[in-house]
Amino acid sequence: MTSGVHLAGCPTRARSRTRLAAALLAIGLCLGAAPAWAGVLHLAVTTSIEASGLSAHLAASFQDATNITLRTVVAGTGQALVLGRRGDVDATLTHDAASEEALVAEGIGLERRTVMENEFVLIGPDDDPAAIAGMTDVSAALTRIATAGEVFFSRADDSGTHKAELRFWRDAGLTPAADGGGWYLKTGMGQGANLNMAAARGAYTLIDRATWLTSGNRAGLTVLVEGDPRLINRYALVLIDPRAHTHVNVTDARAFADWLTSPDGHAAIAAFQIDSAPLFRPVLEAP
Repeated sequence: MTSGVHLAGCPTRARSRTRLAAALLAIGLCLGAAPAWAGVLHLAVTTSIEASGLSAHLAASFQDATNITLRTVVAGTGQALVLGRRGDVDATLTHDAASEEALVAEGIGLERRTVMENEFVLIGPDDDPAAIAGMTDVSAALTRIATAGEVFFSRADDSGTHKAELRFWRDAGLTPAADGGGWYLKTGMGQGANLNMAAARGAYTLIDRATWLTSGNRAGLTVLVEGDPRLINRYALVLIDPRAHTHVNVTDARAFADWLTSPDGHAAIAAFQIDSAPLFRPVLEAP
């Protein structure tokens, strides 16, 4: 998956809807009919949610509960929030709190709800030449990788994973992209593709645990660093404000938000498992 946008469940080039929506709304109001897109919710989701299979699982569960069709637009967190900012989707499900809160502060996001979490892990080659295995301080481990000059692959795509990685480097007092040297490599790719490149090169990288566990290509790599509280990876739903984009389907977006944070939504998130282990945990109270 590249950092570009991929539409799941929608075969057309989907966002001519943006300019047509106001006209459709006017016609619908004049005729006393529901908007043409009622019953279809367009949601921007991250590559980790899509690649793990969670988006398809949630879409099926939500449709069973509400008869609302969920169509996902797949992008890294940064691009997903751009789609929300432009009004190209009705809601976003991403994992970078600062960016999500900024969208609400701008008056584009109507509200933000934290809905689930998993964690990032730092992975690398089985022989671990940087000797970071068992460390629980992610920034200290990154410092050791940098000092050793061992290859590290960065997504470098403004995704939630990339934003988290940059925070960890800042905590370490390092700016590897500016330090030069050939050890820090930018892929500009999604989570799965970035993992494939790390596996091919025997390199270190940061990844969310759900993508790691559901990936078919982990040869030669292993989880080396986990357990740092900073590695907790929270996902939040942001509804787009109809006062900013009058055509958005806020009714079904709110229905999804209410369902996702209900006991039924929590159960659907927890039921998504691999080898009897949940890939995501519902957040019962917003942190």
